[in-house]
Amino acid sequence: MLYEYTYARGLGVGAGAIHAAEGSALRIRAHSPALRDRQVDYFLELTNAMTFLAKQGALFLGQSIRYDGQAMHPSFSGVPMEQRIEMPVAEDFQMGFSTGLALTGQLVVSVYPRFDFLLLAANQLVNHLDKLPLMSSYRPKVIIRTAVGSTEPLNPGPQHCQDHTEAFAKMLRTVHVQPLTHVESIMPAYRDALNREASTLLIEYASEYRK
Repeated sequence: MLYEYTYARGLGVGAGAIHAAEGSALRIRAHSPALRDRQVDYFLELTNAMTFLAKQGALFLGQSIRYDGQAMHPSFSGVPMEQRIEMPVAEDFQMGFSTGLALTGQLVVSVYPRFDFLLLAANQLVNHLDKLPLMSSYRPKVIIRTAVGSTEPLNPGPQHCQDHTEAFAKMLRTVHVQPLTHVESIMPAYRDALNREASTLLIEYASEYRK
């Protein structure tokens, strides 16, 4: 699958997933992970990225961060328990909490196991984390990790496998949106997220975990 979407917005951010074009037009291009080379294991690279961020002092929070219960959980094997905060099912609160921690200077990785669940945090993400740099001198930086659910080996239904990349890219003005469409993009994307002043939303594909 190759899709393109062009739209206009005020601030252009995001090398890679979002490319600045002439004027204020931006274009998103994403390629199906199935078309990419899998010489390096996709899930292993995600695990390496989490371990890398843990070594930078990041605090990880979300559901099934400390306790197993979702497919992402093994990727935190290199993250010390004292750097993990298990959250209740309170997605909007989690994003607000992440923003508050970031305002104190804490590096935060806020984890949403499925993109569908991130919809419940859209208020804090779109109206607060994304807009604070536009209306104040505050520059909170949150690294947001989420995944498009897999339909194999068991299809979880239409509420658990949606890809909202285009929708969030349209709504976000300062948060960088980065689909992890191939394995080689994972570590560079997380390094960029660490070094970027702004927040980053990274989208992975659960269909690639076991390939």
